[in-house]
Amino acid sequence: MQKRIMCYSDFVFALLEAGFSVGCGNDGGIYSVLQWGWDEQAPYDTPVRWHTGDPETDPWEWRMRVLDERDDIAYAKCFFKLGGYMTREWAPCFLAARRDGRTFAEEYAHGVISAEARRVYEAVCAHEALPTHALAPLCGFSRQEKPRVERALVELQTRLHLTTCGRRRKVSRMGKEYGWSSAVFCTTERFWGEEVFSEAARIKKEQAAARIAQRALLLNPQVDAKKLQKFIFG
Repeated sequence: MQKRIMCYSDFVFALLEAGFSVGCGNDGGIYSVLQWGWDEQAPYDTPVRWHTGDPETDPWEWRMRVLDERDDIAYAKCFFKLGGYMTREWAPCFLAARRDGRTFAEEYAHGVISAEARRVYEAVCAHEALPTHALAPLCGFSRQEKPRVERALVELQTRLHLTTCGRRRKVSRMGKEYGWSSAVFCTTERFWGEEVFSEAARIKKEQAAARIAQRALLLNPQVDAKKLQKFIFG
C-alpha cells in the first residue's frame, strides 16, 4: 500500500487511507507514509524535499500544516517516542487499546503516570493549551530540568493524554513575537472531542488491538510481533 508522494495533498490522501503512520522517514519497523528521512535519497523522482520551508513539498512543514488546516489528523510523539500521525477514524482504537477507558487521575493513582508528567498535564489543563517553552517555568522546573519536561511530554503523548495542537513563538514584554516556534500541547479530549472518546468507550481493549494489528499487517506484512505490540500499546 506504499504510494508515491509528490506533494502535501498526496501525503494527506495516503495518510487518511492508511489510518496511521510513524513519522515521515522512520517507520519504526511498522509503516510510514513517507519512506525516506531528511538525510536519505528518495526512492523515486519527486519534488518532495526536507527542510526547504515549502509547505507543499517539505515533510517537516506537513506536521503543523495538518494541525492548522484539518481536524481529522493528529500528530504527536506517540509511536516509539517518535513523531507519528493517526487519523480520526483510528483514534478511538488507539485510545481503547492504550487507555482502556481510564482517566488521567485513574492512571496516576495506579502508578502508570509519573509525578513529573502530572505536573505538566495539570499545567496544560489549567491553560487549555501551552507551548513547550512555557511549561518549565509554569511547572516549577529550572532550566537545567528541561529534559524532565521533555520526558514528561513524551510520556503523556505516548499514553494519549496530550497531543500537539499547533506551534507558537515566544512573546516579548512589548508584545512582539521572537525566536523559533515551539510545539503547543492540549489534552486529547480537547483535540478530538467527546464523540471520539464515546466511540473508544464502546470498543474493548482486545478488539481495538486486533483491529490495529490487522491494519498494520495490511500496510506491512513483515511487521515484527514484538514491535507491533509496542506500537499498539505504547
